[in-house]
Amino acid sequence: MLRTMGKELEIVFISLDHDEDGFNAHFETMPWLTVPFDVNLHKKLRERFHVVRIPFLVPLNLDGQSVEEDLIGLIEDFGEDAFPFTKKRREELKAIDDSKRQGGKIDQLLARPGRDYVVASDGGKVLVSKLIGKTVGLYFGAHWCPPCRAFTAQLVEAYNQLLSSRGDCFEVVLVSSDRDQKEFDVNISGMPWLALPFEDRTRQDLCRIFNIKAIPALVLIGPDGKPISTNGKNIITLYGAKAFPFTQSSIEEIEESLRKEGDSLPTQIQDIKHQHVLKLDMAKSYVCNYCERQGKFWAFSCDACDYDLHPTCVEEAS
Repeated sequence: MLRTMGKELEIVFISLDHDEDGFNAHFETMPWLTVPFDVNLHKKLRERFHVVRIPFLVPLNLDGQSVEEDLIGLIEDFGEDAFPFTKKRREELKAIDDSKRQGGKIDQLLARPGRDYVVASDGGKVLVSKLIGKTVGLYFGAHWCPPCRAFTAQLVEAYNQLLSSRGDCFEVVLVSSDRDQKEFDVNISGMPWLALPFEDRTRQDLCRIFNIKAIPALVLIGPDGKPISTNGKNIITLYGAKAFPFTQSSIEEIEESLRKEGDSLPTQIQDIKHQHVLKLDMAKSYVCNYCERQGKFWAFSCDACDYDLHPTCVEEAS
């Protein structure tokens, strides 16, 4: 890419392969130059440049500029934008990331030159500008990841509830970590929201900008384009659609309401349907053993066995 952009750059491969056959097979995949296979020469070069691990990249002839120490990481993070691989360039790129994260413009996060849209599960294109003024969840996930599939179900439930109760105020955009286009297509086919195109590098950029180290993750962006929370997964898991618009004040209101609800309930009961005393418990999620419906928040639970009741399903013994 840099060569096609007219940048003066050349790479020379120094092989640490065990034999010449391995070197030849390796070098066939590379578009640049190499030093001929010579174990002794390679050992001297490794010692000369203090190579302690591979891959390792040594910059040469940068006119005395201060070179970034972690060139491999810099290129993995920023690709061709990292050129000319200096510490100054890394600081410039970090400043651009900070501006995108805090700048209040969803189009700067999701669009890039040549692409001003995101895609729907049916292959349709939706302009990023249509998301301005909405609360947007950036969903980092992949089909191969079982925890992602479990969280997707929770997010779908919250998404559909908000769509039916509040209209078109909340949108989700998948930032895929799928392994290939086919897997991505399967993943998005089961989702009612939008996605960044699989082939677009913006997916990797967003992982870097929001420091995503594990999936599933959900970053919530407010109607003003600024981040509300990078812990959206926990918010949805705990409170679902009830937490909208996902601000700190809305979550505090939910927690206060739950505290009042708990204060109005007895700390323990003896229910006619169960032989043990049931104690009041704050449960993230459970299935009521009587009505077999999903429950959240307050439950009456048994310490002796796996038994839970909705507060509304309690029939106290006289």
